[in-house]
Parts: sequence; structure tokens; C-alpha cells
Amino acid sequence: MAPEITDEGLRYVYLCPLRWADMDAFGHVNNVVYLRYLEQARVEWMFTTAKQAGVAQFSLGTVVARHEIEYRRPLVYRPEPVRVETWVTRISNASFTVAYEVKDDEALYAIAETILVPYDLGAERPRRITADERDYLKPYLAAEPAKTRYR
Repeated sequence: MAPEITDEGLRYVYLCPLRWADMDAFGHVNNVVYLRYLEQARVEWMFTTAKQAGVAQFSLGTVVARHEIEYRRPLVYRPEPVRVETWVTRISNASFTVAYEVKDDEALYAIAETILVPYDLGAERPRRITADERDYLKPYLAAEPAKTRYR
């Protein structure tokens, strides 16, 4: 997919396919699988799209410091993908926060946030966000996280 301008600003949109195996014994997508959906959207946005924009550093080392997910309604298997919208809510010197909405035209299934830290794998320690990375993230920056907009 590609960046898309929504009513809320610039977001990366990933159409995530569902698998029958994503469902649990209760007949809906298991809570742990949502982390995989978020990860796939984030990897496409930060590794593939960023690299195409000339910013390859994210794919060389970025770690998750924190996840937070709020489940809104059950999601069940279907052949159509679910939409995962991704944007940035905060950029500091050595971390940034990514927000997500997992939804379709009918429902909002989950909202989430992830704090990410650029990481130097060779030195085994966090590193600062580069100017190129900051420039890549800034267009996706929105004033408020997803979780506060739906309460």
C-alpha cells in the first residue's frame, strides 16, 4: 500500500489479509494476532516504504519498547483484508510513538500505540533518531493518539 491522506492527516495504510488460523476457540481473531497485524503494517511502512524514500536506517535496527492495544469489537475471518492505518503521535530524540487503527468501512476493531526505539545492533544500545528518519516521520505526525479520539 501507500501513504494516504485521511481526514486526520497523512497515514500509512496497510490492507492486512486475515487467515483462518488467526481465530481462536471463541470464533474471533485472537488478541495476540493483532500484534502481528500491527507488526506487518509497521514493517511495510518503516522498512519498505521508508527505504523507497531513501531512509534505510529503520530496517537496520528498531526495537519495540512498549505496546498498548484497546480492543473495540470482535473481528472474524473473512476473505477481505482489514485496514491497518498507521501514523506518528510523538517524536523525541531517541524514540517515537506510532498509533494504529484496525478497521474497515463498518467497524473499528482495535486502536493501538507502539513506542519504538532506533537501535544500533552492533553496539547493542539505543541510538538517536537521524535527521533523515525525523524528516520521514514528520509528515505522519498527528496531534493526538488514537485512543483518546474514541472514548
